[in-house]
Amino acid sequence: MRRSALYSRGRPAAESGPGVDSVASGPPDVPPRPSRFRRFLSRWPRAASALSGALAVGLLAVLIVALNPSQYKITQEDIDAAVLNALESVVPPSPAVKAYEAIRPSVVRVVGYRKSKDGETEGAQGVGTGVVVIDKGVILTNLHVVQSADHVKLVFADGLESSASLVVARPEHDLAVLQAHTIPDDLQAATMRSSGDLAPGDHVFAVGFPFGIGPSVSAGIVSGLNRDYASPEDKKVLSNLIQFDAAANPGNSGGPLITVDGEVVGIVTAILNPTDQAVFIGIGFAVPIENAATAAGTPPF
Repeated sequence: MRRSALYSRGRPAAESGPGVDSVASGPPDVPPRPSRFRRFLSRWPRAASALSGALAVGLLAVLIVALNPSQYKITQEDIDAAVLNALESVVPPSPAVKAYEAIRPSVVRVVGYRKSKDGETEGAQGVGTGVVVIDKGVILTNLHVVQSADHVKLVFADGLESSASLVVARPEHDLAVLQAHTIPDDLQAATMRSSGDLAPGDHVFAVGFPFGIGPSVSAGIVSGLNRDYASPEDKKVLSNLIQFDAAANPGNSGGPLITVDGEVVGIVTAILNPTDQAVFIGIGFAVPIENAATAAGTPPF
């Protein structure tokens, strides 16, 4: 039921007197009705005081949080999740890339020059590859790369060119040791690793200058061990060879056969092709590094 308006006490209506017409006075002026909130404050002063205090504290807390946000405590789970996310979003380099980068500073282009019959001109007889085994400029390559050359020129990884001398020849292993006459200031020797723990199926890479193009890298596996190979030119038999299927062609001769860590396990020496074409068909041979390092006078194992 709707309540009637409440009015404040006002002046009473004028009384009618004799001979005087009575005139009814209108309702007194009504002041504005106080709001419920004000009525609440007036009725419950203690509660109003407590509410005001709570609001003040709340506003102060919001202000403190806004000006000084709390630091999130990082847990081990957060770190593991971040690392996993980074590993999933970044593609790691392939084994061939890492191996190549490790051996690249030690790979050398080897060019043999031969004088013409009249002795007045000199022309390149072919391009091979060498690998630095001692940082004083001692380089391993194949003997057949430099054996008939009158002059040998080397090109190091940084582009420096130098002549070289043949200091050791090992025909039984088709190996030659060269001494560079000029070397880079920061020349790096390759890391050699025993071939004794190699097994068929191990990943290996051949690095060199096939057909003079390079340095180039090719990937493959060890196909077999203790292989023999008879040279089609002089029928000389090379024994105890590493057989591999990483692509190798003329120009790879003397280059390093390396592991996934970029460590040298052999020196590429020959390819097998039953046809007259001197191109790779899937079978290559390398001299174990034990024999090669011994030829250089630095048995590593």
